[in-house]
Amino acid sequence: MRQPPRYRLVVDVMVLMVRDDGRVLLLRRAGQVYASGLLCPPGGHLEEHEPVSAGARREVAEEVGVVIAPADLEFCHAIHHRSPEGEGRMGVVFTTQQWTGHPFIREPEKCSQLVWADPARPPADCVPYTAAILERFCAGDLLSEHGWPTEGAA
Repeated sequence: MRQPPRYRLVVDVMVLMVRDDGRVLLLRRAGQVYASGLLCPPGGHLEEHEPVSAGARREVAEEVGVVIAPADLEFCHAIHHRSPEGEGRMGVVFTTQQWTGHPFIREPEKCSQLVWADPARPPADCVPYTAAILERFCAGDLLSEHGWPTEGAA
């Protein structure tokens, strides 16, 4: 009897950069990218052979030009997300209140605006899983699931 193939999914890494006033940095996606025009935290896909914390720090440096020391990055949430196309993804979210440099748009072909937002009242134009992450982050939850059929649904 053949075993079904192992379940595999893309791992996303994100960082909630938190200012002293409690606001978090969100990027307005732009161009020919997923969710163009919507807001999300700095982040991206994990690369092969890369630990999640290193991937998160790399993505922040690539997208907004700041450096985060490993000791200043703290795990805060995991989200098992299902995209509108049905693709399963696992998001690992970190938070930091310390970084070196001033955030700026390093990839104008992928980002058009930086927005400091109240995580308890995210803008209406967030990527849906970003809104879910912010809601759960504010509630102190470590895990959420988003985009999956609810239990008992046909």
